[in-house]
Amino acid sequence: FYPGDLEKLGLGFEVLKKINPALILVSITGFGQEGPRKGFKSSDLVASAFGCQMYVTGRSTAKPLKLYGQQPSLIASLFGATGILLALRKRRRSGKGEHIDISIQEAVTASLEHVMVRFFHENIIPARQGNLHWNHLFHIFPCKDGFIQITLFEGWETLVEWMDSEGMAENLKNEKWRDEQYRRKHIDHIIKVFGKWTKTHTKNELFELGQLMRFSWAPVQTPEQITACPQLEAREFFVNIEHPEEGDILKYPWFPYKFRAPITTPYKRAPRIGEDNVQIYNKELGVSKNKLNMLSASGVI
Repeated sequence: FYPGDLEKLGLGFEVLKKINPALILVSITGFGQEGPRKGFKSSDLVASAFGCQMYVTGRSTAKPLKLYGQQPSLIASLFGATGILLALRKRRRSGKGEHIDISIQEAVTASLEHVMVRFFHENIIPARQGNLHWNHLFHIFPCKDGFIQITLFEGWETLVEWMDSEGMAENLKNEKWRDEQYRRKHIDHIIKVFGKWTKTHTKNELFELGQLMRFSWAPVQTPEQITACPQLEAREFFVNIEHPEEGDILKYPWFPYKFRAPITTPYKRAPRIGEDNVQIYNKELGVSKNKLNMLSASGVI
């Protein structure tokens, strides 16, 4: 629904709260319920561009990029869930509900980490830096079989000694490279040397050795590798769900959180379109079967 649509149907918050003063209503729209662009069409692509997310994503020499998937919608949904929790807390004290107005554009801009802080307080417009983290802490490097994220300044001397033992440190053993400010100023050279070295290893070799040295490194995993990840397997993150109509069992990602008491509800596939109509409309809402058939025949449901 666009802003104002519920009001046109007589279902606006001001009407609904008269029926249930404790009602909590969340509205998530592209630009919010107010403002000159409240009626504009939106999408994840639009939100990424309007929220400045796209501007700081990608390589400095290329066009701005949209992040993978539906990041803006997911971010707005998380803000919506947080808003509900706050509204519930407020309702405990006041007994009154709340209309929570979420703008996806605002949700994206609010999650830009350092971007707006640096703009307001340092008068800096952050540039796109590709695989390099904004403060030079991390970089993604190529390996024999993929990519790995490596910390550039963590345990510098240990890391250089490791590379030197393989004859790959080049001039990084020079005393001047011990100065962090000097390293930050010449980060391009470090990336070039590190990149040559990482190409001589597999990502798992570097990951396992790096973790033994307490480096917070991580391989960039493929979907195939994620589904076979021993950590996720131990936590039973992926579950098997039956699809009796197809005579098949498919693997699904489960909840990314665990309760102390395990969930005992059996796993079930998502309902098909109209599968639960009788249960909801007839048994729970009291719509007669004749009325249900009429609504179905006319294409209402």
